[in-house]
Amino acid sequence: MKKIYNNYINSFKGLSLEVWWLSLITLVNRAGTMVIPFLSLYLNKNLGFSLANVGWILSFWGLGSVLGTWLGGKLTDKIGYYKVMFGSLLVSGLFFILLQFLTTFEAFCFGILITMLAADAFRPAMFVALNAYSKEENKTRSVTLIRLAINLGFSAGPAIGGIIITGIGYYALFWVDGVTCILAAFVLLKVLHPKKVKELDVVTVEKPVSVYKDKAFWIFFIAMFIFGFTFMQYFSTMPLYYKDVRNLSVFEIGLIMGFNGFFIFIFEMPLIHWLESLKKQKIKLVAVGLFLVALSFIILITTSWVGVILIGILLMTVGEMIAFPFSNAFAMERGKKGNQGEYMAMYAISFSLASIFSHNSGMQMIDYIGYDLTWLFMTAFAFLGVAILLILQFVILKKEN
Repeated sequence: MKKIYNNYINSFKGLSLEVWWLSLITLVNRAGTMVIPFLSLYLNKNLGFSLANVGWILSFWGLGSVLGTWLGGKLTDKIGYYKVMFGSLLVSGLFFILLQFLTTFEAFCFGILITMLAADAFRPAMFVALNAYSKEENKTRSVTLIRLAINLGFSAGPAIGGIIITGIGYYALFWVDGVTCILAAFVLLKVLHPKKVKELDVVTVEKPVSVYKDKAFWIFFIAMFIFGFTFMQYFSTMPLYYKDVRNLSVFEIGLIMGFNGFFIFIFEMPLIHWLESLKKQKIKLVAVGLFLVALSFIILITTSWVGVILIGILLMTVGEMIAFPFSNAFAMERGKKGNQGEYMAMYAISFSLASIFSHNSGMQMIDYIGYDLTWLFMTAFAFLGVAILLILQFVILKKEN
């Protein structure tokens, strides 16, 4: 038992203080965006918008995310990651507070668009900062620590948000969201000011390669879109499957989804630490992760045994734990040959685009062809992503040789 404990603690060693501060700021930022899970309810119940209008507002939310991520990457390469992170946190905090005063459909569409544009400019800047604050051998584990912070933030945020709504009301969410983002900005100002921190790995390229001309990266982009498209089904169509087909209660569904975050929190860092020690190529490991996600769908139609649900969520969780950190580390590594902000923006955009299409497509598919055929499609689509990653590995090895 002591050996297991020591191995777990050792998996966190060697990370810079700046990475820990960045993780804390990300935790506060992600927990602070607690209004997002309750946005549909607020728009429908409080403002009286139709479900069709709510759908359009969420589309503007997705569009703002894509544009903000792209803009954040551009600005990071122009003015630096620190200024972009600080500006994003401060401005998005103010916008979150102002959202509560918008009551018409058109105003809320515009408001959520510019709010998410400001908020998601943080993402590529944060990844470039993470690259600068990490030694080469620690980059994947640094990404994993950030993921732990994001998972904790997303877990704590809705719980706190529910308490705030019950005790005070929806309007308080906007104030808490805004204030926490602004507080995170001033924490950043205090602990990560360029004059106070040491950059461990900064690469300046005289003639940077544009991400738009990097063919290998675009093969990777397509694979990440497929990964995001299939993975996100677990947060939209899969809960419906648990309820409609497996007859689980809302409480049981919550426990299953909670298992995902708990398992990641306990086991992801030691798993990544062990996989790094094997010295395997990052793309191969991402392919393994996506393969496990594919299996998590196909096994659901093999048996009516209720335990298969736990096996499915376990396969998806382990696949996620492997694919996300190593794909992120690959994108950061690739970005060294060009503009890092641009590269990290496109990596994040692959998932933002997936979120725009995956939820709606999944819903339409289960409505027209049913759950079993939908899971077969998701399996085949994920296997296509695995094949694309293996082709990418071949292309990279051929260039190196």
